[in-house]
Amino acid sequence: MMLSAPETLIYLDYNATTPAAAEVVDAMQPYWRGVYGNPSSSHLQGRLAHDAIEKARGQVAALVGVDPSWIVFTGGATEANNMAMIGVARSLPESRRHIIISAVEHPAIMEPAKALEREGFILSIAPVDEYGCVRLDAFAALLRPETGLVSIMHANNETGSIQPIEDIAGFLKPRGIVFHTDAAQSAGKLPVRVNDLGVDMLTLAGHKFYAPKGVGALVRNPATRLLPLDYGAGHEGGQRPGTENLPLIVGLGEAARLATDELTVRMTHMRRMRDLLHDGLRVLLPMVQLNGHPLRRLPNTLNLSFPGANARSLLASLNDTVAASAGSACHSENETVSGVLGAMGISPERAAGAIRFSVGVETTEAEIVLAIAQVTKVICG
Repeated sequence: MMLSAPETLIYLDYNATTPAAAEVVDAMQPYWRGVYGNPSSSHLQGRLAHDAIEKARGQVAALVGVDPSWIVFTGGATEANNMAMIGVARSLPESRRHIIISAVEHPAIMEPAKALEREGFILSIAPVDEYGCVRLDAFAALLRPETGLVSIMHANNETGSIQPIEDIAGFLKPRGIVFHTDAAQSAGKLPVRVNDLGVDMLTLAGHKFYAPKGVGALVRNPATRLLPLDYGAGHEGGQRPGTENLPLIVGLGEAARLATDELTVRMTHMRRMRDLLHDGLRVLLPMVQLNGHPLRRLPNTLNLSFPGANARSLLASLNDTVAASAGSACHSENETVSGVLGAMGISPERAAGAIRFSVGVETTEAEIVLAIAQVTKVICG
């Protein structure tokens, strides 16, 4: 049984998940058997566990520029998004039951929003432009006195396009509207500072920035009213009952520390690898088309359409050499446009050939050169 990918595989799917950093694995190691106490216990083991969690809370808070009291540890971004959407919405008065999200949100926002709509909330979907960025004029037109909650992702997982979060916040703060952003894709790749963005809540996903899977955080202003989704003991400020996952939280904290310390170097490296890939493919395959904003985009993300190609077939042909993701979702035998690309007005034909490449801190120039050759070989037959 193969327990690791072959060394020949070029991994360009870092937006899907990242490997845990070596420093993260090392930081977690003592908390499997050495320090294993329940963080709520008053004895030495419990105190050591509690202190480790609070250290991690401070590390995560430093990443996004808030006080540690803002950090609620979760089992990942999906849970954090549900907590934000449903927890805030259900706390709103009857006069503020209007919610706005964008047309390019991740299902972890789109589906809770639809569930709230079924509960009787009014849901509006803000349209985006050809780059996948929220149209500010159209967004402003959606606002009404009843609007109580807005959630707009910071950067898109498929295209990397960065939303005008600061501008949107300018519309919302004077109106007292709670503002949440899903920063699962941007944390560790861009500066993500709560005060600069102007948001009340922000979601983090550990496995997107070299922490283990199964841990994340909801960053929320303690002044924002948030009803818990689950009930039990008073863990995480009463927001998330249940004994904390000590090793994973320690790992998230260490990953946040690394992201804070290394952000500038990481951004520079990833942007260079992304652009090297793009430039190389454009030289050999001049018909490729960029999906997403040419400038306001994650430094690691490259979504390209290959005219006449089928993303599913292309990825299958690359399966053992280059790991990437399709920009369009295929259901049964019918090929449908990705919801994100469709919202951008991209044709089904163009979307059918869309591939998302996402580089990481471990991506090398040699890997990029090989990836260019492999993709070109498959496209040209």
